[in-house]
Amino acid sequence: MKVENQTALITGGASGLGEAVARELSRLGARVAILDVNATLGETVAASINAAFGHGRAVACECDITRTDSVAVALKRASSELGPARILMNVAGIGSARRIVAKDGSPAPLEDFARVVNVNLIGTYNISRLFAADCVKLESLEDGERGVMMFTASVAAFDGQVGQQAYSASKGGLVSMTLPMARDLAQHGIRVCTIAPGLFATPLMKQLPEPVQVSLAASIPFPQRLGKPEEFAQLAVHIVTNTHLNGEVIRLDGALRMAPR
Repeated sequence: MKVENQTALITGGASGLGEAVARELSRLGARVAILDVNATLGETVAASINAAFGHGRAVACECDITRTDSVAVALKRASSELGPARILMNVAGIGSARRIVAKDGSPAPLEDFARVVNVNLIGTYNISRLFAADCVKLESLEDGERGVMMFTASVAAFDGQVGQQAYSASKGGLVSMTLPMARDLAQHGIRVCTIAPGLFATPLMKQLPEPVQVSLAASIPFPQRLGKPEEFAQLAVHIVTNTHLNGEVIRLDGALRMAPR
């Protein structure tokens, strides 16, 4: 699919990897809807994109992917202002690090596990199903394609560290969901792929002390640095433009394999 003049939805588009994807798609001529729970930050990013690439190129939509009513309102607004979407970039997610048994002997709170899975896995599925239901109604393009969606997993889906049970389970769910969803939507010409990023220089990562960042970067075989958000965005765009990519999970990690801790 050609990116130019298409409408793309980016969850978590107000910062980090999502923002990088929104900016790269805009640079290549797409119209982008920035879906994020942080409405203020989303508006700031949308204004910046419009200033750089032209008025009407981006719109910010407050959206909680775990709530169907919130997603429905966001999708309706995006379609109304930018046109029907054929691209969905699922980047929104949260993390958690908890030992199953704490130092005081108490078990990890079930609510924490449920919260992470609800956002990362169920929330992604929620918006994906609603996007797909809209997308199947569109006219097909070249090769019978109607749309494409991307999930954001993590290397933690494969080699999660101590305390990452909730995060790894949620990202592993996205990995496992990729192929069956691609097969399910193949009849409608909608492709599904997943990126599993390693250690990236996101705002969250930059909050860590500099020595910790250096140590983490040194664990990456090559290149021995944190990944750049724009590198994630480049791969996300390639998934859109390469029509034969479907049902695939791609690690983007510089050959990193995470140690137990």
